[in-house]
Amino acid sequence: MKYLAIDTAAGFCAACVYDAQAGVELGRDVIELAKGHAEHVMAVIGRALENAGISYDKLDAVAVCVGPGSFTGVRVGVSAARGLALARGIPAIGVTSLEALAVEAREVSPGQAVLVALGQRAEGLFAAAYDAAGEVLMEPASVPVDDLAGWARKARPLLCGSAAGLVAEKAGVTLAMGSLAATADIATYARLAAAGGTEGPRPKPLYLRAPDAAPQQNFALPRREA
Repeated sequence: MKYLAIDTAAGFCAACVYDAQAGVELGRDVIELAKGHAEHVMAVIGRALENAGISYDKLDAVAVCVGPGSFTGVRVGVSAARGLALARGIPAIGVTSLEALAVEAREVSPGQAVLVALGQRAEGLFAAAYDAAGEVLMEPASVPVDDLAGWARKARPLLCGSAAGLVAEKAGVTLAMGSLAATADIATYARLAAAGGTEGPRPKPLYLRAPDAAPQQNFALPRREA
């Protein structure tokens, strides 16, 4: 089976094509950008397919990063994946950035529990923890850095993710450190989707807290009197 993987949850717009039978990536395209994922995602997907030498009708499933990440970016990726899956009549599979980063960390440093922490707000980082076999120790949640630091001092996990440094500094002890990236390599999402099979609900954004944006109060049109 050939999987298309999409990730627009962080500072990249990325896509790749993965051959699950052969266990190889066939082609990818990745661009770095702070915003504008919606304007670029279909072009990135098109170039990934071109680099893989296949067309849309050869895809068997679509994998997508469902976050946590940028509120708008996550929605862009999930919408693209669901739209392509619906148009092609193929499954769409969601993979969290927390799980993908933890898998990469275990591949580099096997035999350790992993704590993944993302975000910038000390009062509510996105986090999850997994044991050495990948079983969930801490469900994905928005957790204060103080709580994560306390857990890390006791469990002594491998830390990874963009907020791992914040947790390590707060913990005040020496902890093993992995990647400080905000998202995993695009092929990791494809591999995890392929390993999990194609059954299950449609992907939906993993929002662990409310969006930062608030409705603007001064731009409503005046109400017309009848």
